Amino acid sequence: MPADHSHPGLLTPSEIDEAAFLEGIVEWVRMETPSDRPDLIERFFDHVQASFEGLPVSIRRLPPRGDFGGHMVLTYAPGGSNLPPVLVMGHIDTVWAAGTLERRPIRREGDRVYGPGIYDMKAGSYIATETLRQLAMAGHVPPRPIVVLLNSDEEIGSDSSRSLIEELASKAAFVLVPEPAVGPRIAAVTSRKGWGRFWIRAHGRSAHAGGNLAEGRSAIREIARQIIDIEGLNGSVPEASFNVGTIRGGTRGNVVPAEAEIEVDMRMTDAATGERMMRHILSLTPHDPDVRLAITGGINRPPFLRSPAVGQLYESTRTLAGELGFELPETARGGVSDGNFAAALGRPVLDGLGCGGHGAHAEDEHILVSTIASRAALIHAMLVSADFQSNALGRRN
Repeated sequence: MPADHSHPGLLTPSEIDEAAFLEGIVEWVRMETPSDRPDLIERFFDHVQASFEGLPVSIRRLPPRGDFGGHMVLTYAPGGSNLPPVLVMGHIDTVWAAGTLERRPIRREGDRVYGPGIYDMKAGSYIATETLRQLAMAGHVPPRPIVVLLNSDEEIGSDSSRSLIEELASKAAFVLVPEPAVGPRIAAVTSRKGWGRFWIRAHGRSAHAGGNLAEGRSAIREIARQIIDIEGLNGSVPEASFNVGTIRGGTRGNVVPAEAEIEVDMRMTDAATGERMMRHILSLTPHDPDVRLAITGGINRPPFLRSPAVGQLYESTRTLAGELGFELPETARGGVSDGNFAAALGRPVLDGLGCGGHGAHAEDEHILVSTIASRAALIHAMLVSADFQSNALGRRN
């Protein structure tokens, strides 16, 4: 298809080297980066840094901390612009243990390419990083500086990267998140629920289940009653939902269990509900006065709301996508991302800008090759078009 040059300086999807982008994505997937392997994460970042050798891109690497991997910040600011930058945030950690590729190697079936972590979210992070690299190679001077953050602990809560995310987001004009696009319509994400995590541990008293049952105090029975109460909140609090996802307890069938523990997942649509329900969970009391509860946890990510600024950014991006020849629908998600942190600071955020596909955290995880070019063209255009940026920001800065 001939290129459409009605928008000078922009690349249409037909001008994107789809095969080269796919090759780079696959190369990233081949480098396994589970969240709990700082050594593999550092090796990955060494590879990324080497790809920018000799280019006018500043690289800031935050070293590993304890069990957490490091993080990388790439900044491209030719021309000395002092405008607030565009921040693009992606994570490179995956939920898949090292060695998964041996059992489940990368493969292509038609339009689908399967691989652990390819959809969530090596593909999107690679497209953002490679777009920055190509702009630097070409010596292109964008309207404002571009910052790409690659973090390594998103899948386990972003505890070590949150302060960095908030530092960078607070200085940004707007924030782009190339997390996976959603559903068969390949939708972008303009809102996400917030997320809370809690651990409730019951401490009872062990006893012989046959000879001294009455002397025991069952931690499992207490936890079972707490589960019923917590799950019963669903429907009674429309702005929040609760799921008891794990349960552990007891030692043997003939012993009254002295210990039991559950992990509770909470999602909420607004911050006030989140705070209120967090206080409720943390103040739960035991049904059995002889059993003690220990409750920890809290809100991990605040809600990402579709504010007027988010709406302005989305509508401008939807228009830009139309000019590039494809549609960009929007959706809301219950799952969270690092975009939640940026949105909570009041920054305009557009999420779900990665490839289409399916199977995040699942055995059938894959991307659709046919979505690579359109997503790469869109991200490129958002970074280089002064008109787009002016419209997206409502000509505010």
